[in-house]
Amino acid sequence: MGLLDTLMGNASETNAEEVKDELAAILADNEQVVKAYKLVRDLVIFTTGRVMFIDKQGLTGRKVNYHSIPYRAITQFVVESAGHFDTDSELTLWVSGQNSPLKIELSKNAAQGVQKTLAQQLFG
Repeated sequence: MGLLDTLMGNASETNAEEVKDELAAILADNEQVVKAYKLVRDLVIFTTGRVMFIDKQGLTGRKVNYHSIPYRAITQFVVESAGHFDTDSELTLWVSGQNSPLKIELSKNAAQGVQKTLAQQLFG
């Protein structure tokens, strides 16, 4: 993860094996971490069954909010790549039963990997 991406508030890809070890206690027995993106302390995790948004709260990060979205609940998604002057990309997910989409800022180079991961999990 680049320092500039961290300062700009953009999630960058991180080691999925390390994340898997960290989340072993909450993952289903047959669930695998496919990709992981980190934003300072927060994480966006793509597993074989869901997308997880992990929000570590407070100064110590001991309080954690785990938001799981099963792939079957995603009705559509948009991945916007970065441009010349717009240095970040963005993921927008529409989830059945919610009025507004979820938006996540990603690093410049993450758009293609996020798009491919979602396509593989939703359509593959």
